[in-house]
Parts: sequence; structure tokens; C-alpha cells
Amino acid sequence: MTTTHRSRPTIPPQSAFAGFRFPSEVIVLAVRWYLRFGLSYRDVEELLTERGVQVDHVTIYRWVLRFTPLLADAARSCRHTVADRWQVDETYVKVAGQWRYVYGAIDQFGQVIDVFVSPQRDVKAAHRFFERAIGTTKVAR
Repeated sequence: MTTTHRSRPTIPPQSAFAGFRFPSEVIVLAVRWYLRFGLSYRDVEELLTERGVQVDHVTIYRWVLRFTPLLADAARSCRHTVADRWQVDETYVKVAGQWRYVYGAIDQFGQVIDVFVSPQRDVKAAHRFFERAIGTTKVAR
């Protein structure tokens, strides 16, 4: 007596947009407008209304919370590898009433490598910044 093994049907992965009233194109467009242009939720609501899509600003807020990490992960693979030449900048800005030093590193293509905010301007702060910047690029030392 031989037993036959039935193969179970594979369930296709469900889309992150499944169960939403609006198509994924509308959701991605609204989230992209909010993130790219620094608009308010009500501004995005007005832009969508002008295009015939009636959506509440609270719904846009929920979309931004839910889909921003997904869009960031999708965009991460499109980034270039870090170039050989970096430009490092240091400035002094007031953040929440406190003066802070801001260190930034940008490669030759204009891609931001890392930004670091420190209350002190000393060797330890610069060392922490460079360690973190090199660590995020996964460059072998």
C-alpha cells in the first residue's frame, strides 16, 4: 500500500495594499507627495480632490505611517554604492534652543552618507561621526 502525497497549493503572497479602498497608485502618489514636497496632509487631500479622488487627511496620515517604511525599503535598493571620494561638512546650528554641531558626509555623486549631531566639537565627536559613517557604508578598512 503506497501513500500518495498531495502537494499543497501555494498561497501567493498578499500585497501590502490588499484590503484598501483606493488603488495602490493613488496611495503611493499621496505618500510620495507628502514625503517629497513637505506638504501637509490637508494639502495632499486638496491635490487629490482636484484630481477627483475624495479622501480624508486622516486617511493620508495613516497611509504615510504604514507605507513610508515600505517605500524607503524599495528605494534603498536603487541607491548607488558609496563613491570613493567624500566631502565632509561641519556647521553650528540651534536645535530646540540649544547650539549643536552638525557633521555631514556626502559622496561625489551627492548621495548623503551620514549626518551626526553633537553638543561638543572635539576629537571624540569627530571620531564617533567617522566610525558611524564608515559603518553605514560597509566599506572594508
